[in-house]
Parts: sequence; C-alpha cells; structure tokens
Amino acid sequence: MAEQPGDYDDVAVVMITRNEERAVGKVVRDALCALPGARVYVIDGSDDRTAEEARRAGATVVREPGGGFGPALHAALMAPEEPIVVTVDADDTYPASVFPTLVRLVRTGWDVAGTDRLGSRRPAAMPLGNWLANKTFSLLATLRAGTRLRDVHSGQRAYRASVLHRFDWDYRGLAFPVDLILWPALARLKVTEVRIQYAERIGETTLRRWSSGRATLRRLLRRRSAVMEGGIQVRDVPG
Repeated sequence: MAEQPGDYDDVAVVMITRNEERAVGKVVRDALCALPGARVYVIDGSDDRTAEEARRAGATVVREPGGGFGPALHAALMAPEEPIVVTVDADDTYPASVFPTLVRLVRTGWDVAGTDRLGSRRPAAMPLGNWLANKTFSLLATLRAGTRLRDVHSGQRAYRASVLHRFDWDYRGLAFPVDLILWPALARLKVTEVRIQYAERIGETTLRRWSSGRATLRRLLRRRSAVMEGGIQVRDVPG
C-alpha cells in the first residue's frame, strides 16, 4: 500500500550546514518529498544564504552551538522530539529515495540503519585514496565490533532516537559518525546498512582528509575500557 501524506510524522531529518546555499534547498525538498509529514532540521553555521534557502525549502533552522563539526552534529541529533532521526549531508551526494527504506528498517526493529557508499568497486564520485581509506576503516571497525560494518563515515543513516539518547557520546573533534555506528554495534544493538549510489557533491568539499583519517583511527583503536567510560555501560559490551 502506498504511503500517505503524514505517514512520516514520526521522523525527523537532520543535517548540519556550512555554506551549502547551492545544495541545501534541493536536499531539504527531496527529503520532504521522500518522507511526507517528516520534519527537517538544519543546524547551520554558515555566513552565506544557506539558512535562508533551507527555511524557504521548509526546514527548521537552528544556529549551530559552535565548536566545529562534532558539537554541531550532536546538536542536530539531539534537537528533534520525533522517535526516528535520519541524518543526511547537505551537499546532495546521498539519494533521498533510500530514506523510506531506512525508516522502514528502524520501524521494524533495527536500531541503526545506515547506508554503504563504498561497495566492492570505487564509486566514480569518490577519489581512490578516500575509497581505500574508508574500506580500511570499515574493516577495522568490523574486527573491533565483531559484526560487519561497511561504511563508518556514511552521512546518511536512520537511528532510533532512544539509541541516540542512550550513550554519552564523545563528539569532540572529527570523525564523530564513526562512533555513531561503532558504539551501537559494540553494545550488540541491531545495526544494518543499505547499499547506495554515491553522487558528486554540489559545492566545495570541507573534508580535511588527513585530520579526519587520524581522528578515525583514534576512535577505532581506543581501548575497550576507554570506550566503555565514554558511554557504553559495562553490561552492554561483551568481553
């Protein structure tokens, strides 16, 4: 049976933005089209027309708290009251068509439903070095968690909101999305990923490749005790 308008009023779509005026309006409109009834939150730290374009497209815009990427993403995740929170990057690299699938997975029992940009072959929109690094990071995460994790840096995921409020996240610095899938996997929550086609971004990238890579390794190679102190209760983590 086809979805009806309002069928997604239990969903919030969140994104953080920094000078994404060229893409944000399309990303917001596509999300609202794919998930009728959902609410879109944009946590914005721009000095261009991003906030204006996001509001015009139908988003609720909140000024970012300062402190960089991690605090902004944490604020985005904590802002909604809806029981399902969906993340997406504001550069139009992720397909809005997969949103209903991610929401359906969470509604049917998964705690985190992510997307996999990497696949078995490099997507045309991703440089070879980035793809190889991400494949390596995901292999390390898989070994660490004891469950298959395919894309630890994906910016498009759906979360059960209660899971987001369950952990005392370490959102300082870069590579926070790694913990957002690794910690639930370590806690033996239900995590799955869906293969997608990754597209060329609109606008200039803000990725700091080497800094992000170092931060990712620090998060993946932390001692188990440090991870538990960071927010996973001892009874939730095996071993």
